[in-house]
Amino acid sequence: MEAALLITDVDVIDETGVRTADVAVEGGRIAAVGPRLPVESARDRIDGTGRLLFPGFIDLHAHSALRAFDDPLLTAKIAQGFTTELICPDGLGPAPVTDATLASRRRYLQGLEPSASAPWNWRGTGEYLGALAGARPAANMVACVPHSAVREAVMGNADRRPDAREMAAMRDLIEESLAAGCRAVSFGMIYAPGLYADTEELIGIAECAAKFDVPLVPHVRNEAAGVLESIAEFVRVAELTGAALHVSHVKLVGVPELLADLIDLLASAQDRIRLTFDQYPYGAGSTLLSALLPPYAFDGGPTATLERLRDPAERERMGRDMHRGIRGWENLFGACGPDNIVITQAGGPRAGDMSKTVAQIAGETGADPAFAVLDLLSETELDAAMIDHYSAESVVEEIFVRSGAMVGSDGVFNPHPHPRLYGTAPKVLGRFALRESLITLPDVVTRMSAGPARLLGLDDRGAVADGLRADLVLIDPRRYIDSATYADPHRTPDGVDLVTVGGTPVWRAGAHTGARPGTVTGATGSEC
Repeated sequence: MEAALLITDVDVIDETGVRTADVAVEGGRIAAVGPRLPVESARDRIDGTGRLLFPGFIDLHAHSALRAFDDPLLTAKIAQGFTTELICPDGLGPAPVTDATLASRRRYLQGLEPSASAPWNWRGTGEYLGALAGARPAANMVACVPHSAVREAVMGNADRRPDAREMAAMRDLIEESLAAGCRAVSFGMIYAPGLYADTEELIGIAECAAKFDVPLVPHVRNEAAGVLESIAEFVRVAELTGAALHVSHVKLVGVPELLADLIDLLASAQDRIRLTFDQYPYGAGSTLLSALLPPYAFDGGPTATLERLRDPAERERMGRDMHRGIRGWENLFGACGPDNIVITQAGGPRAGDMSKTVAQIAGETGADPAFAVLDLLSETELDAAMIDHYSAESVVEEIFVRSGAMVGSDGVFNPHPHPRLYGTAPKVLGRFALRESLITLPDVVTRMSAGPARLLGLDDRGAVADGLRADLVLIDPRRYIDSATYADPHRTPDGVDLVTVGGTPVWRAGAHTGARPGTVTGATGSEC
């Protein structure tokens, strides 16, 4: 036997346990796994003694839809072992678009999917996937159909129900995108214009997902006091349509007393529907600063939002509602408080406010904290993002351990990002599994490799087994742990000896190799 890569005497981790074996790779696939393989020659031979070998990790919540156009190496993800990313979550994505919606889609995404190099020369999802493949990312990319982009392409940014013609057009776009290769339908029920959808609209979209047997992947309407009702809404949608449901970043925003009820709801729903969910291992989120605004602020699109931010009467109304809340609205401003909201991106003249809290900015400007947010959004033309601290780490860990959640980083490539961009996988594996024994090593494979592969129908990955893609992560368990912090987030973990994508080394001995072998599922000419 000949091999391009041979890793000898390594501890191979799968869903059933740990075994010491040799692993041979040839032609981008795992050629053989077993003790003392009869490999006559290997172009690359690695002694795996004392190392752990995992199937490549799959990030189930990745805001990388445009990042590959600016940084195709995707170092923040590759360095921790993510070899596949599920992009366009939260109903947010760059396609489909129309000539009429292109400008508003670009502006709305800028805080969460910042890009200076994306060509935006596509309209349909298939064209976008082709352009992404042309960027030659280092990691594999699998896309959701983003509901908000579909709704905007058909209806603009209006706060109203679709008529029959518009509903049919949305369903057509969903099905076209699924036929082009998307493996899920995502929803962002706090992001415009998707937040205007009622349950009937969700059911209509879910029927398309059920037809293609792909999961619904929602950011639910409310992750604070209304979290149980918000998850229950999508459980009901899944029950009525037969679609699988995968809830994004399960969390409790400022309501730890609902922990037992949340776990009970998830467990009972799993008896009735195909239900999974993911989580990032931190007690803080990161998203658009505009998510602090009341829902009505987005009616009409970004231009209308900016007009409201500059209208005295509308400013008073929005500031009042941010302090007092609105029935049924999540209200992150009220749930987290200005002391716990940190600016991670601010365009134009407000770049100096990055890394400051809203409370600090309010103190420096002499403004009420709510109005400080309104000013920042106005002066940056909505190009602003934040970290919102909402929960104790102990609550996060308990949800993770008790629920069996899979893993999605939700990492955003802001100038001062959330540490989850660099630290999600090493916190789960290095801290929760190896240091604290909260979960086992086979659990890690289920939560970060095999389970996500099954969810997305990626039958060619998720295990270290003969014939599967050679997406592999080789780590030193003594050194692998998260080092990124809120103060110093741009830190890759130590202890990653090797990461391969399709058998090609992309990370070796603490550095990116420069290789860009990733595939884009559905893109013409991109093997998936």
